[in-house]
Amino acid sequence: MARRCDSTKRCNRFFYARAPRRAPDGTILYIDREAKQLAPCALRRDTTRTPRAHFSAVAMTWQESALDCLSTSAGHAYRPGTPNATEPTALAALALTAHGREGEVERALGWLRQQQNADGSLGVTETQDAPCWPTSLAVLAWHTARGTHPRSATHFGGALRRGTQWLVEQRGEALDRTPILGHDPTIVGWPWVAGTHSWLEPTAWAVLALRATGNEGHQRTQDGMRLLIDRLLPTGGANYGNTFVLGQKLRPQLEPTGLALLALAGQHDPAGRIEGSCGFLTRSMDTATPAISLSYALLGLAAQEVRPTNADELLAAAASRTRSDEPLKWALLLLAALGDDCPLLPNRTEAVRET
Repeated sequence: MARRCDSTKRCNRFFYARAPRRAPDGTILYIDREAKQLAPCALRRDTTRTPRAHFSAVAMTWQESALDCLSTSAGHAYRPGTPNATEPTALAALALTAHGREGEVERALGWLRQQQNADGSLGVTETQDAPCWPTSLAVLAWHTARGTHPRSATHFGGALRRGTQWLVEQRGEALDRTPILGHDPTIVGWPWVAGTHSWLEPTAWAVLALRATGNEGHQRTQDGMRLLIDRLLPTGGANYGNTFVLGQKLRPQLEPTGLALLALAGQHDPAGRIEGSCGFLTRSMDTATPAISLSYALLGLAAQEVRPTNADELLAAAASRTRSDEPLKWALLLLAALGDDCPLLPNRTEAVRET
């Protein structure tokens, strides 16, 4: 019997037919997985709260294809013909978990565990056990799966604990203050490579992992969030680590700005840099924005309770340019499509406002 889905939340039971079909009244028809027949599925906004990400017919089409791409193997590489890597595999595991593909995520989680070093860290690829900045992403993947995958706590609990402990112990190298640099180099975050200065992106991922695992109050996490705010440009936005160099203000970029705002969910900046960063992101996205930059921008905005009204259109445009052999892009697009349902958002309890 045909059933109608009136929820704004993700509904894995329905997916858009390969060839668009419509009922006589114009209603778009979906395939009902359980009844194995075409059924109308009305995806409407919930008027009782600010809407979460909603899934249009176009959105559901590319998402199913993307999830199928991420389900083809346990590990994923940045490019075809290169070794499987921690970052795309962890993000694929997060996307599969969040979109209800629990039966397919365990292989990715197991691949990550196989790459874990004795000290709890994970290297960049299966052939390169250092540097270990991607450890944060593996921690997030293992932790997120525990909530939906019954066996994950048993199978990957030890790997999760070792990875989290390794993160807590890592420290970037502090530097003396200098007029050459615009940021405060004495704040200790996380580096790309052990024994080097702290940078924005590895610090943001470490903060996300520690907040997710119940370590928000830890001094390392607090220092990390302080570093991220310090690295935001005075008028908003972030470059890849510096603010000013030799007196020149650096240009903000979508990816580091979005990632910083994602890690800073729920934090306050009296100087207005977080608010300015939201403005930069909303002004800088269009249908030509590359998939990775767009995904991070939407994730950062979602963490700050903002969701552009044309988010689905932007994601669909980026998905149309993404090849089947680009798992990193697919994983990020799938996570961004979830809006405030995305498991990367720390401690989300409120609705996303729409702009």
